[in-house]
Amino acid sequence: MDEESEVTIEQVREAAIRLLARREHSVIELIRKLRAKGWPEGLVHDAVEALDGENLVSDERFTEAFIHGRFSRGSGPMRIEAELHRKGVGDGVVEGLLDARDAQWRELAREVRRKRFGDPPPTEYRERARQMRFLQGRGFTHEQIRSALGDDEEY
Repeated sequence: MDEESEVTIEQVREAAIRLLARREHSVIELIRKLRAKGWPEGLVHDAVEALDGENLVSDERFTEAFIHGRFSRGSGPMRIEAELHRKGVGDGVVEGLLDARDAQWRELAREVRRKRFGDPPPTEYRERARQMRFLQGRGFTHEQIRSALGDDEEY
């Protein structure tokens, strides 16, 4: 930003809207991006607060889009939750939306395991441990991993 020119809240708002036109952003993420571009902090906060009031920026909408995208890539709920926390999304929004897909996580873990290692579940301890580590790295819970390895009787 040019220090000598008078920056208005409308200019900051337009910059924020350009970012939001590309994809959804969390409130914190939008503030960070605008600050990184050199916009004055006070105006950034005022502009983003106004956009939030108009429902043009929404942590819930961002979280839904983010979860959908990561789910499609085969990421588990624990990994997605950690990424959302790094992006500044609060626990209340994250947990409710992740829990809404509860039944789908087990099936996704199975799919991800099958795609990587093939159809039959592992029978040898070493191979089983390797597949478990892979699924843990993808962010699946212990119960989801057990399900993917064929250890759940009720599913």
